[in-house]
Amino acid sequence: MSDQAAPMELLRFATAGSVDDGKSTLIGRLLLDSKAIFTDQLAAVERTSRSKGYDYTDLALLTDGLRAEREQGITIDVAYRYFATPNRKFIIGDTPGHVQYTRNMVTGASTADLGLVLVDARHGLTEQSRRHAVILSLLRVPHVVLVVNKMDLVGYRQEVFERIRQEFISFAAKLTVPDLTVIPISALKGDNVVTRSENMPWYQGSSLIHHLENVNVASDRDLVAARLPVQYVIRPKSDDFHDYRGYAGQLAGGVIKPGDEVLVLPSGMTSTIASIDLLGEEAAEAYPPMSVTVRLEDDIDVSRGDMICRPQNAPTPSQDIDAMVCWMTMNPLRAGQKLAFKHTTRSGRALVKDIQYRLDVNTLHRDQETTELGLNEIGRVRLRTTIPMLCDPYFRNRVTGSFILIDEATGDTAGAGMIN
Repeated sequence: MSDQAAPMELLRFATAGSVDDGKSTLIGRLLLDSKAIFTDQLAAVERTSRSKGYDYTDLALLTDGLRAEREQGITIDVAYRYFATPNRKFIIGDTPGHVQYTRNMVTGASTADLGLVLVDARHGLTEQSRRHAVILSLLRVPHVVLVVNKMDLVGYRQEVFERIRQEFISFAAKLTVPDLTVIPISALKGDNVVTRSENMPWYQGSSLIHHLENVNVASDRDLVAARLPVQYVIRPKSDDFHDYRGYAGQLAGGVIKPGDEVLVLPSGMTSTIASIDLLGEEAAEAYPPMSVTVRLEDDIDVSRGDMICRPQNAPTPSQDIDAMVCWMTMNPLRAGQKLAFKHTTRSGRALVKDIQYRLDVNTLHRDQETTELGLNEIGRVRLRTTIPMLCDPYFRNRVTGSFILIDEATGDTAGAGMIN
């Protein structure tokens, strides 16, 4: 019997950039050229394009699903699309470019392995292009691709591309961007999207899809510090599983195996992993982002919100949190405010002790005179929580290093935090 084929690796990436830079058109081109569109879908888009008087197929209509988006020709909400090539599976987050929808862009990029920043070759870097690059840096998205779009409208000139490339590289040098690639394309014409363009012989790099297929994301996750936030305690009522007690959750870091000594926080009790169950079968090991059920050798008190980790590199429980917060509601964030928070599977309440500064995402200037954070603004905030948070610095682990703040009156997500 032949060995079972290994599952294809998944890449999550988000598009970012200013309005009308061609994000939705690029995603439409990727879906079209990778044969991920049904014939009736394409026919409907072609009919709509003709009814609008276009002499071309508006591929942006494949992702702009809201009526307001189609009417205005913009992206408002985050649209997720899925496609695959023979080498990799993809989840795309098409995020909006308008300033007032920056919070939606933060949502779409928060789980991304790679960020695509599009710029219009005619206009170069804009304020919103820089803003989105800063947000990708704050969110610690490990791979960034600057896509210089609409090269067909500038005659595919190399000097235009090089000027934008150098400007962005200089700006990115002030940020935390571990891996940066710059690619010239025309999403409308298909140049350098799936196949190399004959119109730009001066460009010697890979096409966009080739880069997306081959960028290495396996090493981006923390495989050292084991982190399993307990989401659910499984106690089957069947007589066949009378003594079964399993702790289910999605592994946020590290590699765990049966026989490993583990520590349960916040209780501080230790035990040994008896087995790891995955889809009804025992697994030899587990690693991020696998969702597993862990059974322990000892009967100890473990419940939702607890953290299973290793004794040697456990997180330090803390009620005083220093974090960068992106504020997402119209009512500003002020010192003294009380909010609910959710961190992994743990929930509680938090008091805003003070706002240390507001970050100008265009100049990276820190405004230390500020007393509040408004809609879509980002700043450094100190919080005091009612229960200890079992957290890591965000740069080390994006799952255990992040949290959301919730308006208790409305239940709305009010802010997203990244722990310093």
